[in-house]
Amino acid sequence: MAKLKESKGEPVAENPELVSNKFGQAEDFLNKYKNVLFGIVGAAVIAGAAYFFYNYQKSNQNKEAQNAMFASVIAFEEDSLDRALKGDGRNAGLIDVADEFSGTNAGDLANFYVGVAYMKKGKYEDAISHLKEFNANDLLVQARAYSLIGDAYMELKDFENAISYYKKAADYKPNEQYTPSYLMKLALAYEVSKNFQDAAKQYEKIINDFPKSSEVMDAKKYLEQDLERAK
Repeated sequence: MAKLKESKGEPVAENPELVSNKFGQAEDFLNKYKNVLFGIVGAAVIAGAAYFFYNYQKSNQNKEAQNAMFASVIAFEEDSLDRALKGDGRNAGLIDVADEFSGTNAGDLANFYVGVAYMKKGKYEDAISHLKEFNANDLLVQARAYSLIGDAYMELKDFENAISYYKKAADYKPNEQYTPSYLMKLALAYEVSKNFQDAAKQYEKIINDFPKSSEVMDAKKYLEQDLERAK
């Protein structure tokens, strides 16, 4: 399994091990581990956004927007969330950049950062609103945005919408590295909804489609449990 990573001493939300360490009852697991599962504070999220920002800069588009958001991106990476969101009096905050450059690449990127920041602050409805505005064609960040929306809906106990967005994350450009962790989250959402049959299907998909992934052993174990529960 992947090692638990930390950023500023806080657990990584996208770590598959956190998704996999389940107890007998899905409800108990969710209640006990929701802070580490769905508190979006991880280095993986920040690294993905930083990668997207770097490639966006290379495109030499929207130089004005790049300059406007640069200081706020640095504040975000330093975990100074209020300064990142609202600016420091000299530089625009990410909320203003998202609004001013709506419909542009810069606006998309700002919305992603704002969404993650609101997740970290526990403002899940605001996070959903901004993450839904994000749109990219990359391999990593778009799927992660869908997954984060799913996390936010899980925090709000809206399991139907959580399932919908975990499906989007899992279906978006499937790959061995990230897709299995999204399928684990999808299975958990089904379990919390007491839909053990569909949860089992996600574990079967991991086993059949991603046999070399680090999630396979857990998927086999939890598949047996959910098949028993589905009877």
